[in-house]
Amino acid sequence: MSHHIAKIEYLAIGNVARDVVPGGYKPGGTAVYAARLAQALGLSTAVVTSTRPDYDLSHILPHTLLHNVPAQADTIFDNNYDGNQRTQTVQSVAETIRATDIPAAWHTAEIVHFGPIANEIEPAVIELFDRNEQIVGLTPQGWMRRWDDHGRVYAQPFPAAEYLLRRATLVVISEEDLLDQEMLTHYRAGADILVMTQSAAGCRVFTKEHDGQQITAVAQHPTDPTGAGDIFAAALFIRYAQNGHNILEAAAYANQLAAYSVTQTSLAAKVKVRSEK
Repeated sequence: MSHHIAKIEYLAIGNVARDVVPGGYKPGGTAVYAARLAQALGLSTAVVTSTRPDYDLSHILPHTLLHNVPAQADTIFDNNYDGNQRTQTVQSVAETIRATDIPAAWHTAEIVHFGPIANEIEPAVIELFDRNEQIVGLTPQGWMRRWDDHGRVYAQPFPAAEYLLRRATLVVISEEDLLDQEMLTHYRAGADILVMTQSAAGCRVFTKEHDGQQITAVAQHPTDPTGAGDIFAAALFIRYAQNGHNILEAAAYANQLAAYSVTQTSLAAKVKVRSEK
């Protein structure tokens, strides 16, 4: 695994999963969709993950620098959709990603995306990065999951929320992640910029200047919603880094890319960026 490159522009941290599909598995996890989108947008991209050594990531994440923490098992999810409602089961989980697992050369990445899927990133990893010098983006959904003895996944408040939100530039959550209104209030107080996605309705932006401003999305006929939230977050972080930190314009752009992604089924098609920007 080569870690040599002039500068990492987009670093995604989080486990690459196997998602159960009829007849086998397909790659899943925030890191996959985010890194593939970053790459489609022309950024030099790296991923820190944990999988079994025999999980071949080279075709899932081509032209991406990889640091893989070897695990006994992959993180395996079984997702069942009933309309937009998802029932999720976790069958196994890979290793935890710790600060020592992040190659030193990657500490200066321009955009760092924390994308846990099953509580696998130690919160202290965030100390390696400086939100004043870098864009530190969080999609904390994977820290907000617990599961019972049967692997059935439930939402939970997570203890490190305040600690992490304070150290982030941007935080993206889904309306579905919220247990109650109080959780949103808590997140708004902790994060400088909080963007809440609302599926087909677009998103709401919470900052000191914009208190819950709605950014609507163009209605689409969804064929597969998988990965849309991850694509949204990656697009938001990248556009925000590139457009002079205009959060409303970045949110509108992210809506557009996420809305397009739900009309596609393959990973390659979901992250295909049309030339009109």
